[in-house]
Amino acid sequence: MSTFSDYSVAFINASNDFLWSYVLIVLLIAAGLYFTVRSKFVQFTLFGEMVRLLADGRSEGGKNSVSSFQAFCMSTASRVGTGNLAGVAIAVGTGGPGAVFWMWLIALIGSASAFVESTLAQIYKERTDDGYRGGPAYYIEKALKNRSLGVVFSVLITICFGFIFNAVQANTIAAAFHGAFGIETSYMAILLVLVAAPVIMGGVKRIAVVSEMIVPVMAIAYLMVVFYVLAINYKAIPAVFSLIFDSALGLRPLASGALGAALMQGIKRGLFSNEAGMGSAPNAAATASVSHPVKQGLIQTLGVFTDTILICSATAVLILVSGVDTIGTHDGIKLTQNALQSQVGDWGGSFIALCILLFAYSSIVGNYFYGESNISFMHRGDKKLSLLYRLMVLGMLVFGAMVNAETVWALADLFMALMAIVNIYAIIRLSPIAFKALADYKMQKKTGKSPVFVADEVGITEGVECWESAKEREEVA
Repeated sequence: MSTFSDYSVAFINASNDFLWSYVLIVLLIAAGLYFTVRSKFVQFTLFGEMVRLLADGRSEGGKNSVSSFQAFCMSTASRVGTGNLAGVAIAVGTGGPGAVFWMWLIALIGSASAFVESTLAQIYKERTDDGYRGGPAYYIEKALKNRSLGVVFSVLITICFGFIFNAVQANTIAAAFHGAFGIETSYMAILLVLVAAPVIMGGVKRIAVVSEMIVPVMAIAYLMVVFYVLAINYKAIPAVFSLIFDSALGLRPLASGALGAALMQGIKRGLFSNEAGMGSAPNAAATASVSHPVKQGLIQTLGVFTDTILICSATAVLILVSGVDTIGTHDGIKLTQNALQSQVGDWGGSFIALCILLFAYSSIVGNYFYGESNISFMHRGDKKLSLLYRLMVLGMLVFGAMVNAETVWALADLFMALMAIVNIYAIIRLSPIAFKALADYKMQKKTGKSPVFVADEVGITEGVECWESAKEREEVA
């Protein structure tokens, strides 16, 4: 006899199938292509500028503000998590090698969406006692003048990132440590709460500092080990890439019906990992103190490349080079552990467990901040609500560590889809504003200036209290 829980899971799965098969695929690709063309391929033509800005990003921002580099690390902390180690493995296991190609494609196209949403977040940010805040809820309210839709988005992102995605991170950490060291999930749940609580209670500045320390170290360490495995298997790499392209574009997957599974899994897991267009990273982008919104838009665009083209690709090629059985795999982290162990010995499983601890821990604190920023939007200045939210986040870490993995991932997919739909609608409507800012940035660069944003000079006069007007600049001068 079916239980209420069974019906709930069936409903969630049916909703996911509809949203991802018929709505999100069209929306993500269409929006990404539109932004790519309208921005004149900004993610490719200004790639060198992105790298330069990231290198200079530590110097911007004051003593009590978040630098553009720290904001990049905060968003990357959320991006670079279980999606890179577990999500990629699930995509390969359930969608086949062709899923990797669709992950690449959604990242290349979606990076233009990341530019638009993060630039808008900078333009419409607001100043608080803890620094700058902003994101989709803020630009929906200020630019679209629709607070109700902004609140809907705030509720979705708080549930999605603060609760469900953090449950996913906790679930993956617990599974990795149980597989590598035999540690009970209940013990890992307690440990997660103990190490996450001090950072979560410390506010945005502490989150920024911790992210700045963890993200570069964990990414470099993981990539070095994976590149070592690829180096000793260099002869197999061309065959792996051939398999990826053939599985995505060849006649065999088309005839067998496997193309749809590869496409859906690639886009689904790719969006979970790089978050382009979802509306999450703009919450981090808005915290940065920069002289021009486009600077942070470009830096956040680089985060999509870092996440998917670099780290996700490394995991996918590692799994395919290793030759381990991937068919029908739903336990992604164990697949990645098995792949590395097969190449470097037993320590590989322990190394992946430690990587996932750092990757997922950084995601937990980044995810927490996204929810906290939107709690602030819904009830500005309500300290009691913020405290309740923090306690609930810690509770979800315990829940996530001990619940069934498949259920948590299904919930994550559902709320991720709903978030993306609301945000893509908003950034399509507001994209002309981002393109005006981009044109202004390019014009100033062309004349040899260090770009400084003056909102009313590009025709933006409302909701931009954090930016000086032309008149204010004249008075200062």
